[in-house]
Amino acid sequence: MNTRIITDSACDLSPEIIKRFGIDVLPILVYLGDEEYRDGETLKPEELYNNMREGKVYTTAQIPPQMFKEKFEEYAKNGEACIYIAFSSGLSGTYQSSLMAKNEVLEDYPDFDITIIDTKCASGGFGLVVLKAAQMVMEGLPKEEIVKTAEFYSEHMEHIFTVDDLEYLYRGGRVSKTSAFVGTLLNIKPILHVEDGKLVPIEKIRGRNKVLKRMMEIIEERGVDLSRQTIGITHGDDLEVAIKAKEMIEERFKCTDFVIGTIGCAVGAHSGPGTLSLFFLNKME
Repeated sequence: MNTRIITDSACDLSPEIIKRFGIDVLPILVYLGDEEYRDGETLKPEELYNNMREGKVYTTAQIPPQMFKEKFEEYAKNGEACIYIAFSSGLSGTYQSSLMAKNEVLEDYPDFDITIIDTKCASGGFGLVVLKAAQMVMEGLPKEEIVKTAEFYSEHMEHIFTVDDLEYLYRGGRVSKTSAFVGTLLNIKPILHVEDGKLVPIEKIRGRNKVLKRMMEIIEERGVDLSRQTIGITHGDDLEVAIKAKEMIEERFKCTDFVIGTIGCAVGAHSGPGTLSLFFLNKME
């Protein structure tokens, strides 16, 4: 019996990929004031970004344990083996919610075969981990091998991203109000990465074109065998800059396999419109 892959909406995989590989995606909760939405279901990224441009402020909340419990019970009742691949525990409490639910379900279904992986990844980097696992399921590979590969991908996934407006990172507590204000005035674009599951600024560059050039240099510094990899690119409602980055990567590293998608509501609520993120491995199996 094939293993089932469960994940959450912060993986930012397209609906087409999710459907093609039969990935079960649970929605992270997004709020506008007191109004609750389900990421990708009752709130789409386009609406979120348009509202953010108009000054509306969104917040997010972890998937509650009860939602996980109901989902896990579905598979437990059918005797299906599952892997839940989770959004970074350094950015969300969703992973902890899943552990609580797992323990409750195992009390009633002690033979339930479920593994939970804290990817410590986000957005398209997280998505590449999920996609690789789903591809392995489709190939009929054993669960133990899928878990091992997903853990390897999680450990060696690089996230390099920049935001168009520092105000959104300020709202999320990532930069000070002064830095956000000065950065906006001077057209300063930060480059950030993910370290131990958390967002960490690494450089500040003035101007979008210089940022893209520097991001290419970082890919070269950190990546290995890039032409053999699947490169992930996600954007905050700015397909034009994502395509430009793709073309630069193609020309410089001879890459041919890309997964390009829009940053969903769970991540986009904090990064804002105009964000560009690039994902690749720093080590190959």
